[in-house]
Amino acid sequence: MTRTDQDAFGWLGILRLGLVQAALGAIVVLTTSTINRVMVVELALPAMLPGALVALHYAVQILRPRLGYGSDLGGRRAPWIIGGMAVLGLGGVLAALATALMASDRLLGTALAVVAFTLVGGGVGACGTNLLVLLAKRVDERRRAAAATTVWIMMIVGFVVTAGIAGHYLDPFSPARLVLVTATVSVIALAVTVAATYRIEGRASLPTADAAAPPRTPFREALAQVWSEVRARRFTVFIFVSMLAYSAQDLILEPFAGAVFGFTPGESTRLAADQHGGVLVGMLLLAGVGSTAWGRRLASLQTWTIIGCLASAATLFNLAAGGLLGADFPLRTAVFALGVANGVFAVAAIGAMMGLVGKGREQREGVRMGLWGAAQAVAYAIGGFLGTAAIDLTRALMEAPGPAYAFVFAAEALLFLAAAGLAVRVTRAETTATGAVMLNPSAAAETA
Repeated sequence: MTRTDQDAFGWLGILRLGLVQAALGAIVVLTTSTINRVMVVELALPAMLPGALVALHYAVQILRPRLGYGSDLGGRRAPWIIGGMAVLGLGGVLAALATALMASDRLLGTALAVVAFTLVGGGVGACGTNLLVLLAKRVDERRRAAAATTVWIMMIVGFVVTAGIAGHYLDPFSPARLVLVTATVSVIALAVTVAATYRIEGRASLPTADAAAPPRTPFREALAQVWSEVRARRFTVFIFVSMLAYSAQDLILEPFAGAVFGFTPGESTRLAADQHGGVLVGMLLLAGVGSTAWGRRLASLQTWTIIGCLASAATLFNLAAGGLLGADFPLRTAVFALGVANGVFAVAAIGAMMGLVGKGREQREGVRMGLWGAAQAVAYAIGGFLGTAAIDLTRALMEAPGPAYAFVFAAEALLFLAAAGLAVRVTRAETTATGAVMLNPSAAAETA
């Protein structure tokens, strides 16, 4: 059924899905940050344990294409969003219980934590994938940049608000308080999700009486069909490479500030705030420009994605130069500029993803979005590790820390340049496919 203007989401619909993303972020921040800290500090467990559990929750998200396929079969996304949030909440509560159990029985607690973080990854995959598909299918092109910014910012708000409130109620700390706070946040998040998605799909998502039922293609065949689409395949590779570069910088910026510039822990934390502030500015900048007629004439979201990659590469090369220059380098300004470039890239990439998810074979939007989500999750799972491992290796080979960090930042910049090249190829595939359909409309279902 073709979407009509009446089916398109207004700002109220976008904000409702933003609330779901905020609820998702609220549970995730407890499992990946708060519980992480409790394991390492209060329980004195090896940092490798929570690191492996967080990596597990990313690895499980390789199932995103299958989770998207499930919603493609029924044509409705809201049940999968609610179900995913329920699984995520259950995983969060079990993670808190597992952490409390580790105080008395580490082996049993660790086993329960593996189950919990598996559920967390599955819940994030089911909820997040189908939320983005619903957003992509129901938001007009002129609002996509602003919608992506709104949903991303509301997720960050979920991080911040939950961290602040939960932090208040966790003191004085006890394992029982951790479980109670996590359970309360999970119940509230599920309630918000149910309320926010109530009748959000309306009648538009339901098949008409004379509509043919979608073919029940086996999952492997559906995935192969999507992978055979040139646009989808190239965009998958682009997502992986760009997110590898994006995530690899996260765990080395603050150590870089301390080792090369002598920043104290407090100063390096403020440096992270500068970076995230820059990300917010970049997002708002692109959302403002992209939502105007002038901005859409200036460049498409796919072109802004290329610009964001090139700007991110330039700012990383700048940081590499800072590693060689040392104390006289304006580090905080450079990190803020990196944040702005990353913000432009992130919003443009999400907006382009929303625009491309419906391009190709019909009834494959969930598989397509799931494939891209899986690529992002895998990149995140290995990106942080590769960044820190590269620092360890270069520090072992070089006497001074500055050149070691400069080498790694330059390598990340090259990854962003490679991502820009891949984005150009995606744009060319889009142009070629559009031209092919115009010349031969019967090829619409086969073009990539």
